[in-house]
Amino acid sequence: MKILVTGGAGFIGSEFIRQSLRSEVAPRIINLDKLTYSGNLENLKAVETNPRYRFVRGDICDISTIDHVFSEERPEIVVHFAAESHVDRSILTPDPVIRTNVFGTFTLLEAARKHRVERFIHVSTDEVYGSIDEPCEANEDFPLKPSGPYSASKAGADLLVLSYLTTYNLPVILTRASNNYGPFQYPEKLIPLMISNALSDQPLPLYGDGNQVRDWLYVGDHCEALGAVIRRGRVGTTYNIGGNCRFSNREVVTRILEAIGKPLELIHTVDDRPGHDRRYAMCCEKIEKHTGWRAHTSFNDGLAATVQWYQDNPEWLKRVRSGDYETYYQRQYAHRFHVDEDD
Repeated sequence: MKILVTGGAGFIGSEFIRQSLRSEVAPRIINLDKLTYSGNLENLKAVETNPRYRFVRGDICDISTIDHVFSEERPEIVVHFAAESHVDRSILTPDPVIRTNVFGTFTLLEAARKHRVERFIHVSTDEVYGSIDEPCEANEDFPLKPSGPYSASKAGADLLVLSYLTTYNLPVILTRASNNYGPFQYPEKLIPLMISNALSDQPLPLYGDGNQVRDWLYVGDHCEALGAVIRRGRVGTTYNIGGNCRFSNREVVTRILEAIGKPLELIHTVDDRPGHDRRYAMCCEKIEKHTGWRAHTSFNDGLAATVQWYQDNPEWLKRVRSGDYETYYQRQYAHRFHVDEDD
């Protein structure tokens, strides 16, 4: 089996690649990544010499690059992670989010249609459902009600993917996951940002009253779910993927400080961001019924493992926080891969 992974140098994509190459029947993996600020080939150091792995540097919005990769590799399965996913950045500068998440998905769909892939797995987010009042949960048929440019771009991409099933009979499967956390996550998202700030005794900025509720999904569980969807998921189906671990942001930050042994006084309340959804909640019965998957990592265990990883990897954290990763990448990794340096 040959799998094209987009955005495989990112947090979730790199975990999916590492996990896939550890399996008993390992596929061949082609990792296509533009290497934006959050793409990091250090995340794939454990597999960089694996003969079943190839890295290609490229932009999913570049039609010629995408067509070349599909023509050369003939992937049977596409797992599409690549996205601009940081909500704050999308509010300040919406253009890259719309271009990458919508037009980039369109480019991949066209290539998948042309080259007749066997499965197109589109990785989306629970944010497309918008804020959900308690005690409701969103199932896969819940109306989409995105609140900002990022979630709207993902909702638009979701609908585009499903349209290719209806119009062109492209064998697509769509997944919507809750908030991921774990090792190797770029420190702009809540959990790694709070861990890294706490480790260096910097203030931990908490939006508004901190009572926004999220469901937390350990990244390893998410990637196991995607593996189950590839093997047993049904074409044309949307699957919610959640960790069944719902906590307020304030509680999460408090637990991080307790785990590291730092005072709660490091929490600093800041003005809430525009359009900040209050509560996310999904029903995930369908994926368990169709594939047998369910999350198995408790939040206590997952958070402890995540905190420990950041404590054990200060140099990785220092490099990504300082913004000098591109220089490091050029020095350490570029010569090992088939990379277009002009991209």
